[in-house]
Amino acid sequence: MPAPPRPHLAGAALRTVATATLLALAACAGPAQRPLPIDGIAWQPDNATARPYGNWDRIGARELLIQWTLVDQTAFVDLAEAGAQAAPQLPDWGRIAAEPWARDVIVGLAGSFDENAARAGVARLAALSQRLAALPTPLHVSGWYFPVEVDPSWADARRLAALLAPLPRPLWISAYDSANIGADNFAAALAAWLPDDVGVLFQDGAGVYAREPRVARGYADALAARLGRARVRIIVEAFRPRVGGGFRSATVDELAPQLRAYAGYRRYLFDGPHYVNDALVQDIFKLLQEN
Repeated sequence: MPAPPRPHLAGAALRTVATATLLALAACAGPAQRPLPIDGIAWQPDNATARPYGNWDRIGARELLIQWTLVDQTAFVDLAEAGAQAAPQLPDWGRIAAEPWARDVIVGLAGSFDENAARAGVARLAALSQRLAALPTPLHVSGWYFPVEVDPSWADARRLAALLAPLPRPLWISAYDSANIGADNFAAALAAWLPDDVGVLFQDGAGVYAREPRVARGYADALAARLGRARVRIIVEAFRPRVGGGFRSATVDELAPQLRAYAGYRRYLFDGPHYVNDALVQDIFKLLQEN
């Protein structure tokens, strides 16, 4: 898989919980009350991860965010009539639906590995997404995700508003700030055209050191002020650049500041099958127990 520099995804207000406060809560709460660090796990399907396994529920995951069910011309569902080629190994959707980390599922629709191609073909992807959303599924669908990402470099992103109209709700898009225009400007630009029934999955940028977690938290807060907190969730990038190229799993020490900074928002680790293995889950779990 061409590991993404960011997820292609791949959003009375609750008060900000500082690192020290979160640790104090974890220390004082009993086992049943101890705050868990994530709400969901993201999954970018490819041939290598068509049958995802993990124990992400140990650290809180109850919702699965699927990046896409069709990418370029490869379908991870039966959509042959649309001219798409089935993946060499289709996911075992029935088993996935029974996993504790997939009690609810946000289903990603049609996308592309290449961001420029996705934007150029966004109308076609939106039409394909309507067909994908109509397919039967054993999953307990809690929402839908249209995986053509938005950032300040997309000059005509506002055309997306009309294309999103026919897609089912609850509906999510993802967004990131590649140009560092600042939290307030970023939130204002999105709010100017985003339909008021579409939510934002904000990509924190920590995986490529684009911004520190405390700054990413400021972006989420600015979006929440414009859109409402219920429409904002955060993609927690669980990867880091690997020396020599590519990406590796983040360590628990690298992830901890992200998890703490975003307390109060729904958080999805990107992505589980590629970067969050059982050993990392255990490390995160131990961190909770020790504090």
